[in-house]
Amino acid sequence: MSIRLRATFLDEISTDIPHQNWGVKEWDRDFAAMKEIGIDTVIMIRAGLEKFITYPSKILMEEFHCYEPPVDLVDMFLTLAEKYGMRFFFGTYVVSSNWYEDEADMEKRWDVERRLLDEVWERYGHRKAFGGWYLSKEIAEDNEPIVREFLRYSKHCKEISGNLPTIISPGMLGRKAWLPDDPAAHDMDFEAHERSWDKIMKTISGYVDIIAFQDGHVSYEELPTAMAINKRLADKYGIELWTNTESFDRDMPIRFLPIKWEKFRLKLKEAEKAGVESALTFEFSHFMSPNSMYQSAHGLYDRYKEFLEEQKKLDSSR
Repeated sequence: MSIRLRATFLDEISTDIPHQNWGVKEWDRDFAAMKEIGIDTVIMIRAGLEKFITYPSKILMEEFHCYEPPVDLVDMFLTLAEKYGMRFFFGTYVVSSNWYEDEADMEKRWDVERRLLDEVWERYGHRKAFGGWYLSKEIAEDNEPIVREFLRYSKHCKEISGNLPTIISPGMLGRKAWLPDDPAAHDMDFEAHERSWDKIMKTISGYVDIIAFQDGHVSYEELPTAMAINKRLADKYGIELWTNTESFDRDMPIRFLPIKWEKFRLKLKEAEKAGVESALTFEFSHFMSPNSMYQSAHGLYDRYKEFLEEQKKLDSSR
């Protein structure tokens, strides 16, 4: 069977895209649209960022003086996931938009963050749709403090939840990992990428279950080689490999708009050639949904539905 989108992030605590200000009615409509194209997993991208949070966490409001949210988004997403037969992955809290903060500060926070994970599991762990954990920090190369944080989070999440799966979605250091006019931008160093991720995957194997590399950081010409490396390493260390097929366009001067269908299709096809079986996207509701504030996202949804029909015919003729 050809590769399909099976998951999407839910980006309600955003860093660089606008809010659509949806309530439960709009989100219900969007979950229905996800279901129609076969999405069975939703991943809340983060429990919170700095002062803004997704649910009324007593710990976050007391320890970090976060604002009390008007709606418990975690409860709402779990309710909708249960309605549409989906798995929900809980994304961890990010204290600062500077993810590479001082290692000493990361150590000081661990007790708070451990208690936060316990609070989440106590509040929501009984819910039918609660299916795993997303470790929200992103790296593109070996970063020992964050890799250790992945291990620490994964171990604790698995201990409290009966070994539910964990997922990360790292970047790759290709030319598009930088802004277009950044003089530091360079093509991907495949040997360095393989050395770095061989070390990381060896370390996290057995703790992180799924890796979904962001596919928008490298040029289209580099994708086949990069994906082949990722697949080879994931197989070596027994980690499930997905691809994060970004549905926003990094090639445009405006950050960010829905991607051109031809590019999205190309990326899916390259992942399929590399042997990747599953794809998630960042992120359906803004960039691919028939309900999006962006009209071009509606067209991307329609083109993807047509693609599914074409693939269905091809699969049935084999």
